Amino acid sequence: MRKGGRKVMWGFLYVLIFLAVFALSAIFKVTYNPLNKKYSVDWNDSVGTMHTDLTYGEKEANKFDLYLPADNSRESYGLVVYLHAGGFTTGDKKDDTRMLQWLCAKGYVAAGINYTLFTEENPTASVYSQSLEIRDSIPQVIAEAKKLGYAIDKMAVGGGSAGHALAMIYAYRDGAQAPVPPVLTFGGVGPASFYQEDWGIFGLDQSDEACAGLFSVMAGTAISPEEVADGSYLEKVKPISAADWVTADSPATVAAYGTHDKMQPFLASLRLKSALEEYGVDHKYFELPHSGHGLQNDNKIYEQWMDALEEYLDIYLPVK
Repeated sequence: MRKGGRKVMWGFLYVLIFLAVFALSAIFKVTYNPLNKKYSVDWNDSVGTMHTDLTYGEKEANKFDLYLPADNSRESYGLVVYLHAGGFTTGDKKDDTRMLQWLCAKGYVAAGINYTLFTEENPTASVYSQSLEIRDSIPQVIAEAKKLGYAIDKMAVGGGSAGHALAMIYAYRDGAQAPVPPVLTFGGVGPASFYQEDWGIFGLDQSDEACAGLFSVMAGTAISPEEVADGSYLEKVKPISAADWVTADSPATVAAYGTHDKMQPFLASLRLKSALEEYGVDHKYFELPHSGHGLQNDNKIYEQWMDALEEYLDIYLPVK
């Protein structure tokens, strides 16, 4: 095999390894939550109703679920969108049923949204294309809620892992064009930016070829090793680098990251923290010093993070 061919295969191998490991890591977070009892509800008709598999687009995965509070007497409601984990390659909105039911029980219209996953059947899907699907779904979610008698006046968007990344991209990049203002974004362990030097956990800081291969798949556009070497790749990954879209007008933020995360780079989360501080965005940022991607070894801080989420929901999306 020619030298150039070996470089292409090396980069592609990094892509496969990353996506496989990231997807497997996300499964653990979905199934493990030390506070399941505290942040859950016994769901029945007195709490709310579910409307499942509503359509927002033409693709097979373009479906969403709505959770509507039993009290339908208010003039307006806050919408809370929660996007599922799965390493951009797996997962489903139904994985977050308990979270969405809990949010609905607090008085919010809650929505779980599916997006086209990067798989063998959908090899052109990317973080970028997924972010566009989320962007295009929100007007449909709000319209459906209104049709069912729940007018939306503001919203929050959150998620876990891959879903957290997509939530931040929507809140920071697309929020100004949202049909109602996003006032809060929240979640945990979502990749916040794509800078080569931050991705040492996969050795991308040592290989322009590997970095170009992975970032091309994530960004949904061709990036060459030469563009990585001269830094021009940054313009191509900016659309999926949430931290690069933070401004003084960005919504309040609650986020948590494990300092020992081996699935997405903790260094990227420090860029998010720095941007929030630089622009004076109201935020709560939690570092879990004994945890990785599952946030599983610091239950006290995990609880503080969830308590902060409740606090910020009450401040920015008060139920009246």
